[in-house]
This record gives sequence, structure tokens and C-alpha cells, in this order.
Amino acid sequence: MQNPVYDLHSHSLESDGSLSPEALVIRAKEKGVTTLALTDHDTVSGLDIAHKVAQQQQLGLISGIEFSCTWQHKTFHIVGLNIDHHNAELLAGASYIQAIRNDRAKKISAKLAKKNIPDVFERLSAQENLNMITRTHLANFLFEHNYVDSFQAAFNYYLAQGKPAFVSTEWATLEQVTQWIHQAGGVAVLAHPMRYKMTASWMRRFLTAFTEQGGQGIEVITARSNPDEIR
Repeated sequence: MQNPVYDLHSHSLESDGSLSPEALVIRAKEKGVTTLALTDHDTVSGLDIAHKVAQQQQLGLISGIEFSCTWQHKTFHIVGLNIDHHNAELLAGASYIQAIRNDRAKKISAKLAKKNIPDVFERLSAQENLNMITRTHLANFLFEHNYVDSFQAAFNYYLAQGKPAFVSTEWATLEQVTQWIHQAGGVAVLAHPMRYKMTASWMRRFLTAFTEQGGQGIEVITARSNPDEIR
């Protein structure tokens, strides 16, 4: 009997992943994953087809989503696992954040235009099957059109905090995000805690607020985690 292998945080082309929901499920099966959670940013649009393919592949699939929230002027990502992805309040919350995300993309595009990189938002919006524009899409655009020499360079020179095209964004509140997840019957999990580059005292303050709002989990291992971070 195969030992269980879980991947509880994954993205598809419905947000900023590189595979369609169908291809993602098949790839997970090929790599030995037994239970996969599809947790696209701010959308559940890939889940119905992912469930269909997962059933064909005999792979366990957990309905999920990843929301951005603002707490104390800092941005955090909260993953919702085992959600009812047809829940009306969850869907309204996803639409709310999608609108914020697209507005940010327009503002970033305007800043890029001032650096002689015109019409980025319009050119990305013209692509088929692109439901939202994330910074990943913007970085890929800059790289693919030779404005930078690597994907990471797009952040280093334009998109990261303090760079010319960075746009500070006020997302939904921590309370809103956890409420949307709980209303959909899900479990709220803090994503990639090491990525926020916070002091231990700030992280304790956030985790206290998170648990007070019903947060129940924390992501321990990510693709870039080293042993010290995991411990």
C-alpha cells in the first residue's frame, strides 16, 4: 500500500500557476501525491474540473483557496482548506479581492508605462483564459518581452517593495478572510510563514490575532524551506 503523500498548497493557471487544473492533478498523480489541495489565489474556478479529473485519476482532492489579507499594514496569505467552493459568502469574498488585485495590476502597469514599458495591463488582459493579473503574470511579461533578463529580475528592478513599479495594497482584513473560509466550512491556515521576514515578536503577535480569529494551522514545509526553517 502506498504511503500517503500530501500537497496542501498548489496553484493552477486559474491564478498564477503554470499548469491547467487538469494537468496539475495529473502531474501530482505522476509524482506520487495521494492527496492534493488546489488553492488558487482568490478563485475557485478550477475546482470543478480538478475534482472530475482527480476522480478519474483516483487521487484525493481537497477544495481550497488562498486569500491575501492586511493586518497591521502587513500582508499575509491565508489558505482555506476543505471549503465548500460553491458557498456564496466565499465567492463574494473572492470577487472582492479579485477586484483589488486587478486594480493593483492597472496601477503597476501605469508605473511601468512611466519607465517606457507601455500597455502591460491591456496586453495581458487580451490573453485568453487569464482571469486575473498577478505580479507573477507581470514578471513573466517583463521577462518574455525582454525588459529584464530573468523572472526574478522583474521583481529586483520593478515589482518588489521600494522598486519603481511597486504598489502598496490594502487587502481584505484578517477577520474578513477567516470568516469567508469558516462560512464555507473550511480550515484557515497561515501560508509560508518564513516569507514575511518578520521578527519573532511580530510573528507571535500575528499568530495570536490569527488564532483569535479562528486560525487553525500553519504551513511548515514549502518548496524553498531549509531544515532550520522547518524546525
